[in-house]
Amino acid sequence: MKSVRSMILAAALTLTCASAALATPSGQIWIPSTDAKGFKEVNISIDNYIRMSHSADAGPNYYDAGVTVGVLPFEKFKLEIGVDYYTDNLNIGGSSNASAHPILFNFKGAIPEDAFFKGMPAVAAGMFGIGTFDRGDIANGGANTMSNITYGLLAKTLPVVGRISAGGYHGAAKNMVSDTKARANNGVMVSWDRTMSEISDKLWLAVDYMGGNSSFGALSVGGSWAFTPNVSLLVGANFYNPFYDPQGGMLPGGKPTFTTQLDINF
Repeated sequence: MKSVRSMILAAALTLTCASAALATPSGQIWIPSTDAKGFKEVNISIDNYIRMSHSADAGPNYYDAGVTVGVLPFEKFKLEIGVDYYTDNLNIGGSSNASAHPILFNFKGAIPEDAFFKGMPAVAAGMFGIGTFDRGDIANGGANTMSNITYGLLAKTLPVVGRISAGGYHGAAKNMVSDTKARANNGVMVSWDRTMSEISDKLWLAVDYMGGNSSFGALSVGGSWAFTPNVSLLVGANFYNPFYDPQGGMLPGGKPTFTTQLDINF
């Protein structure tokens, strides 16, 4: 009963910040991390991305609720799978057909640091944004939810500094385009994160960056607080890549967003 009460309380806290719910793989703020759920571990995530601007080119708000489950009984190799309900309340201009198909899938395999030898970095690879709707190439006026982003990451925790992660990704060319309709389906992923134990073991800070000229490219900053060992709330901001639109049109990522991300672990 205690865990149920904690879950209800945390959910209510998040719902006061936004009207509904991007739970992607175990991650930082915007990009995946090299962490993965252990066997039978379950994570429920309710994420909200709310625009900081009301201008016509700001872009829609996004709400995401997801479940991620660890499925392998090994300590040195973990595998998680997940499903998300990702929506903009059918409010994204010109692509309501795609918005009507909000189910996305993800999976990740991960090896933790020092798994096979001292000093070994953590390794992770997987896919997210695996959609279910395809009505052609977005650059040619079509609509689809199949970004199908494949990624790989390495991470190492350094004394005092914290954890540094770096890698890259490749997505579906027909889904990931810039405002000029150029292909924008490759890029880097980098991040820094650290538990701020000098202040409290409950406080965690992170900065991450996803390159590329599509709506996925963004610099994100934020921090989370663990209310209990199983319930935490992250608050942060996402600044979408601004450099790829020399004509001054609408940016694929839109205006910056304020994000709240509730995580409940079982």
